[in-house]
Amino acid sequence: MSRLPVIVAQGGISPAGRTSGFHGYRRLVLESLEGNAQKETIEALRVLRNLPEDTSREDILSGTLVRRLEKNLFNSDAIDIHQAIKAEEGTEIVLSARRLPDPLPEGWQVEPLDGGRIKVRIANPQPMLVPCTRKSPVNAAGQLPSGFSPEKLYQSRNHPRSLAMTVYGASDAIGSSGIDWQALKQKLSPDDIAVYSGSAMGQMDYNGYGGMLKARLMGKRVTSKQCPLGFAEMSADFINAYILGSLGNTGTSMGACATMLYNLEQGLQEIRSGRRRLVIVGNSEAPILPEILEGYSTMGALTTDAALRQLDGLSDSENPDWRRSCRPFGNNAGFTIAESSQFLVLMDDELALEIGADILGAVADVFINADGFKKSISAPGAGNHLTVARAAAMGRAIAGEDALRHRSFVQAHGTGTPQNRVTESQILNDTAKVFGIKNWPVAAVKSYLGHSIGAAGGDQIMATLGAWKYGVIPGIQTITGLADDVCSEYLNILQQHREIAPSEMDLALINAKGFGGNNATALLLSPTLTRKMLLSRHGDKAMSSWQKRNESVGAQQEEYERGCLDRSVNPIYQFGEGVLDGTSLSFSDDKIEVPGFGKAVNLKLENPYWSF
Repeated sequence: MSRLPVIVAQGGISPAGRTSGFHGYRRLVLESLEGNAQKETIEALRVLRNLPEDTSREDILSGTLVRRLEKNLFNSDAIDIHQAIKAEEGTEIVLSARRLPDPLPEGWQVEPLDGGRIKVRIANPQPMLVPCTRKSPVNAAGQLPSGFSPEKLYQSRNHPRSLAMTVYGASDAIGSSGIDWQALKQKLSPDDIAVYSGSAMGQMDYNGYGGMLKARLMGKRVTSKQCPLGFAEMSADFINAYILGSLGNTGTSMGACATMLYNLEQGLQEIRSGRRRLVIVGNSEAPILPEILEGYSTMGALTTDAALRQLDGLSDSENPDWRRSCRPFGNNAGFTIAESSQFLVLMDDELALEIGADILGAVADVFINADGFKKSISAPGAGNHLTVARAAAMGRAIAGEDALRHRSFVQAHGTGTPQNRVTESQILNDTAKVFGIKNWPVAAVKSYLGHSIGAAGGDQIMATLGAWKYGVIPGIQTITGLADDVCSEYLNILQQHREIAPSEMDLALINAKGFGGNNATALLLSPTLTRKMLLSRHGDKAMSSWQKRNESVGAQQEEYERGCLDRSVNPIYQFGEGVLDGTSLSFSDDKIEVPGFGKAVNLKLENPYWSF
């Protein structure tokens, strides 16, 4: 019998705010929550944004979700570029002698001047690059809340932005779990733990690959950190080295916009098979950069200001509605790029009960399929039909046909592109039809958060766990109706928030469609259904014992929340602490003992194949 991967904690940071305490989710459905929950989340956002206590509600909320690009990352009205020109024959310029190129370009004739200067006469026509600026055609993005700077919360040492977001997000997941991690490690071997986290696009800002690629072209030097910190799996490396001190399995599985679900599939398989007992799964993505905006914009994938004006019948002199730039399943013109860092803590069911961990839900399965032969590598194909159908079938197998038909909903990929609205709605509609589902609820949280590329699946999961906790599925409020080419005969594409009872939704399908044919659909089980399954497997006594242990976990969670609100909690960043080498380990031929872990690494291995 397989072990069940239980979600025991979540953490991170998105345009909606801090993930722990369900604040990121609550920002999405704020107007549907009772008064205290609203006040708590507004206060959490105020603290996160470093605003004074007398800041108004409107001002606090204005710096969240999708909005006009701010100037903290770059100035979209004046992006630095170089314009190619040609200096004609006979052009003369004066340079500092220290800035004279070596070797001299062909055709340069130099004459020394006073004061360490050099006159250069260009004998032949010379191509040159002149610094200037351009205005971005795209000015909407899902930025982290205004004023929040993760790199300022610890000794970041010029870390790329997505790695600073990793430190914050993974720390948030661990801190909000309410678990004593040192005590937990006494129950585990290093091999019981794994971390799967990364970035679909790598670290492309100046402190990562971006700087390494363009430093010399900008007249600067490449640093020793830009190359190593740019690697896509560096998010997992940071969690191991500076947050957990883990020696277990590690890495990332990349799949464009489905990357989070690819990593979730790795964690699921590891726990289900019994190879690992604790897995941190996540992704951190910081793609709001001029070069990346231009890349997607050139593809015609991003919503431009001009396209938004055209959709809303505005003149060239009017500002578009940047808040509503992402319009899944409505009349739309492209996706809105975003940044986000989302992390889940998964445990096998036995360990979760043993330590009294919170039960936010469970990961039943993740299905991944490619598209097969394609005409365009970025176009959608047949693979997502397979992943959605397989996830629905697994939901039916676990919870029964009635649960799939009447107690399930979909978190759609919902990018806001014309192509996505047609293909994904068709896939979901066809699946609903063949499984006998009518009015299948469909949500799309990119309408609030934008598209965070590899971390997008984490945004969808965050919103799903919140819906089970507070009984509200976020509706798509950026559209005024469905586009004419959307297939919705068997769907209920939610345009307003949908209230649900805790027992009303047992299953959720998290869908992702990535460039290149990277399709993934995860099946999540509600906390109510998860507890029913745990009761069936472990019995009343085990569940009663879990309930008692969970009380102390809840108390620790409340303490963490108070610490976040009074700014006494900082991200975990243990630089140079507890460093181990070979001399720290105790070896024998049947085990390796590692300081800090209660169980040794087992070397009494069995041949997994046949004898010969």
